[in-house]
Amino acid sequence: MSHWKRLGAALGMLLAVVVVGTVGYLALGFGPLDAVYQTITTVSTVGFREVRPFSPAAKVFTIALILAGVGIALYAFSVLIETLLEGRLQDLLGRRRMERTISTTSNHVIICGWGRVGRSIAAEVAAAGREIVVVDHDEERLATSPHPAVMGNATDDDVLEAAGIARAASLVAAVDGDADNSFITLTARTLNPGLFIVSRARTRDSESKLVRAGADRVVNPQNIGGARMAAFVLRPHVAEFLDVVMHERNLEFRLEEIEVGPGSRLVGATLRNAQIRDQTGSLVLALRTVDGQFVTNPSPDSVIEAGQVLITIGTEDELQALLALVAQPHGPRP
Repeated sequence: MSHWKRLGAALGMLLAVVVVGTVGYLALGFGPLDAVYQTITTVSTVGFREVRPFSPAAKVFTIALILAGVGIALYAFSVLIETLLEGRLQDLLGRRRMERTISTTSNHVIICGWGRVGRSIAAEVAAAGREIVVVDHDEERLATSPHPAVMGNATDDDVLEAAGIARAASLVAAVDGDADNSFITLTARTLNPGLFIVSRARTRDSESKLVRAGADRVVNPQNIGGARMAAFVLRPHVAEFLDVVMHERNLEFRLEEIEVGPGSRLVGATLRNAQIRDQTGSLVLALRTVDGQFVTNPSPDSVIEAGQVLITIGTEDELQALLALVAQPHGPRP
């Protein structure tokens, strides 16, 4: 039995003793206040005088109440002291505060699995300024998380709901087993059909199954690690440049993706007419079409459509200027 269940059971038994004692003294002819008073003083072993002379029946009842009630009262008191001394009450209050924090969080990223992969993902996501909620079944591992966390099995609906899945923007299934990641993906997709889900796969055979379960992207860390190491062998400068642009936060330039909304003034314009380079300084490296195809080194005559994603490179200021340009509503063409 967990500690909190023991405390609840002890307090419940203590309350039952008080109720039984009060009812017993009422049956012996005591008034309501006298019955409660006599029960409390008897169980607590305070030793005040009896409120009225005891009959033989009252003495027998009091003996039974002492034998049963004093032990229960001492047990409840010891469990309560244990709660205070071991900081369990503080832990409970901390969890309540964390639950309130999660309940007000939205558009966040849920990371299921706080192992090496989960911690690495969280570091990158947090560096981008996104809010994170971690889910893991291991209390010791969760104690190292600097982010709001929910302890439990991420395959359970209640656990994901406690992590705010209805308000989340993305979920990463990064636990060790492919079967668990499949269940997490399937459960998350059911609870939030619009959620963007990235799932970890340990074997190639599991990748297609995770996609069928509802994952938008499936990542095999072993394959990616191998390909990255091979790239350093074959094209070390290109690989290092991409590494720096993607992950070095002190670098002036960085890659970004910007979606063109249906109300953007750029919809229907060509890249030439949009004058993105001239107006913002950023450079469009590729377009991702609505059907998911990439158009690399797009022609200046390429028409920008709603729902396309611009893959761009530039400084922070240049990319912010491009975001502002894309966000401008329909009007005169740039």
